[in-house]
Amino acid sequence: WDRCQMLSINGISTTAGQEQQASMQERRVLEDLEMPPARREMETLFQEQPETGNQYLEDTLLRSYLKTHLPPKVLEEVHQDLERFGNRLLTKIQPLSWECELNPPVFRQYDAWGRRVDEIHTCSAWRRMKEISAEEGLIAEAYERRYSNWSRLYQAVKLYLFSSSSGGFGCPLAMTDGAAKVIESLGIPGSLKNAFDHLTSRDPKKFWTSGQWMTERRGGSDVANGTETVARKQPDGTYRLYGFKWFTSAADSDVTLTLARIADAEGQCTQGSKGLSLFFLRVRDEEGKLNSIQVQRLKDKLGTRQMATAELWLQGARAELISAEGRGVAAISNMLNITRMHNIIAAVSSMRRMISLSRDYACKRVAFGKLLKDHPLHMQTVARMEVQVRGAFLLLMEIVRLLGLAETNLASEQDLLLLRLLIPVTKLYTGKQASAVAVEAMESFGGQGYMEDTGLPVILRDTLVLSIWEGTTNILSLDVLRSLAKSQGQVMAAFLSAVQKKLELASGTEELSPGVQRTREAIGSLQQFMEATGSEQALTMELAARDFSYSLAQIYAGRAKTGITEPWNGLGALLMEHAARPEASSTDVCTALRWCNQELCPVAVESRRGSYGGGAALQDSALVLGNS
Repeated sequence: WDRCQMLSINGISTTAGQEQQASMQERRVLEDLEMPPARREMETLFQEQPETGNQYLEDTLLRSYLKTHLPPKVLEEVHQDLERFGNRLLTKIQPLSWECELNPPVFRQYDAWGRRVDEIHTCSAWRRMKEISAEEGLIAEAYERRYSNWSRLYQAVKLYLFSSSSGGFGCPLAMTDGAAKVIESLGIPGSLKNAFDHLTSRDPKKFWTSGQWMTERRGGSDVANGTETVARKQPDGTYRLYGFKWFTSAADSDVTLTLARIADAEGQCTQGSKGLSLFFLRVRDEEGKLNSIQVQRLKDKLGTRQMATAELWLQGARAELISAEGRGVAAISNMLNITRMHNIIAAVSSMRRMISLSRDYACKRVAFGKLLKDHPLHMQTVARMEVQVRGAFLLLMEIVRLLGLAETNLASEQDLLLLRLLIPVTKLYTGKQASAVAVEAMESFGGQGYMEDTGLPVILRDTLVLSIWEGTTNILSLDVLRSLAKSQGQVMAAFLSAVQKKLELASGTEELSPGVQRTREAIGSLQQFMEATGSEQALTMELAARDFSYSLAQIYAGRAKTGITEPWNGLGALLMEHAARPEASSTDVCTALRWCNQELCPVAVESRRGSYGGGAALQDSALVLGNS
């Protein structure tokens, strides 16, 4: 890949001034090394800090995507707001983010006189993040629907820009968005109208955040068997909740949704998912006192330290039943789609942040007599990361585009089927991508990447949770299989039909023909795998679930556009679609081809190797457990 092309990936251009700057920096280093030790400034590190500018203006992929998809009038308004927001992120919000990291929440269980107070103290920067979230409409934008079906995409773009500078505040926003979505899906009943208005408010004084208290001691994703909290009905129609919540993120939130089992007159509860109901509760009363809740402790986490995550005892917390009795799991399905979308946003945002810093550092850091950007192997490494984040970004945009259509009743049946499949596929795929890219990008800074005060380890730690939150990789892989089975194959048929149509119409684009061919081969391999396993035991598909999901993500991210001359509607644009635009750059084409040069269908490769059959499960167990 030509060096100049690589540098243009995000608009980098090497000017004479930059070359002169590097040359001067190198001379200063050499002159210092020639000085006697007594004269050297031994504590001075001769490296310049990597910096980024306006995130929106520097993100050429984002800007080209919006220009391609948004109606002109919407684009004009959105562009102005995003440019303003990018400046605010740079000058005001990023400094607050570092403050949140340096001042994590503190739990005070008792006051000086022995009274139990259970106070969680958060820093002023964290509280300011909440105000900014309201001012920027980071939740409101999706529900006001000023731009019809494009409102959800616009909200996602602002969250994408905000996430890596939010000091961890993206997590409470995810749960707040999820709570608003659940209430909206219930028709915004009168008893919840006030809560919905607060959750979607642009007024910092009125804006509420929501928790999501689902995890208990016996289970994380297995809420059906792990939920022990009991709800007892009161004479006034409300409920009192009794139980222990093992992991409650953003414990300083104003309200929360939680699952519990309703006890009958004899105190008995229905077990399994059919016994779960969904409840809404205020965390504190009007006087600011906890709602019969005790905080046991704050969690000591590897990352996301900016946010208070607690263990909570519910000791008669007053709550409102908001789902049909026994329909709690069904009621939270909309919430899970939203929170998984936010997880994807956080993953893609963190990758973009790390690569942007790595790119800037490559233009400043001198090693072995020249800038890092002039070392081909270094730039190849960064280029490979760039290809990954571009594919992830377009998967994210596809999901929020489809979600916007669904929320405004403009989605076709095929759109809805694709959305059902792509949310778990993209969440599991980007969750893994984020940590891999963060580790690789950290290495591009050398030893400085390992230093806490650079802020780079914070990004790495915070990305590691993204493959765990909202369903681990294996849990979501099995969810993908459930979507296929529950739809009786319609989900997979919609996927294959969409990809095939795009490839047929894109095959006339000569530059993309190698990628088209590679994608067709991958689809053929995927179909052969499915035909071969169709009549086999479910165990085969379970063993293949992870590789199968990866295959779907990689094929979909590389599929092609319906045609250069037709309008950009129907199915969305991914790497090859983006490269097929009339105004596409050589970088767009190169990125698409590089994506398609990777193994697009790992499930077929592993199947040929015998990874899923012939006693593979027993061999795996023996290998892990040490049995003979």
